[in-house]
Amino acid sequence: MNAPERIALEDVQSRPDRRNVQIDAVGIKGLRYPIAIQAEEGSVPVIATFSMTVGLAASEKGTHMSRFVELLDSQRQPLNMPRFMALVADMLERLRAPAGTIEMRFAYFVRKAAPVSGVQSQLDYEVCWRGTLDDEGESAFSMRVAVPATSLCPCSKAISEYGAHNQRSCIAIEAELTDEMRIEELIGIAERSASCEVYGLLKRPDEKYVTERAYENPKFVEDVVRDVALALNRDPRVGAYTVEAENFESIHNHSAFARITRA
Repeated sequence: MNAPERIALEDVQSRPDRRNVQIDAVGIKGLRYPIAIQAEEGSVPVIATFSMTVGLAASEKGTHMSRFVELLDSQRQPLNMPRFMALVADMLERLRAPAGTIEMRFAYFVRKAAPVSGVQSQLDYEVCWRGTLDDEGESAFSMRVAVPATSLCPCSKAISEYGAHNQRSCIAIEAELTDEMRIEELIGIAERSASCEVYGLLKRPDEKYVTERAYENPKFVEDVVRDVALALNRDPRVGAYTVEAENFESIHNHSAFARITRA
């Protein structure tokens, strides 16, 4: 069977646009794609959800949507901060765009050993990388982690004859970075700022440990965000950041919440 004859097809999106309205961001979002993350132990495969956008000049009718997917499919090396930012630059070159942003969200699993028994299991964290290049050539990279943790109420401990109410918490950190930082480092800052970290698998001696550890280390949401902020302030790689803590209260039908933002 003969190969099909190549036919010249009109490229409508390459026509000029006469409305003289610039578009700040156009592209694709909600694209799930397999990718690899560079970790200390090597390459870690993940399924990420991408949002990829570029600026569009007022004179251009449309962007080339297929080139976003082609860009991801051409990525062969595991991503770290420099390669991720190189991906953003490659996107602008392929689409001849003045500015653009790539956002990548994925579940990242860390193998953790229980504190007493040492039994190992995987715990998942939500991670987001965001890279931006603007029309003046300025670049920015930020990393966000959402970390499950345990909090125990200092007030409950102080006023109760025995026990204290505790709850599972979510500590979210979004930090703009000037140099590479491992995902585990940002997770560690959040976990050390909680009453106690959580684990995927615990034996009875481990349950005793985490219960008593939280009791000995009570934290309000205000304490958590302040402790995270102090740790970020000490790290020269961290620029602007936002820290949020939400306690899913065990004695109320609402959450306790706190946020600190540094521009």
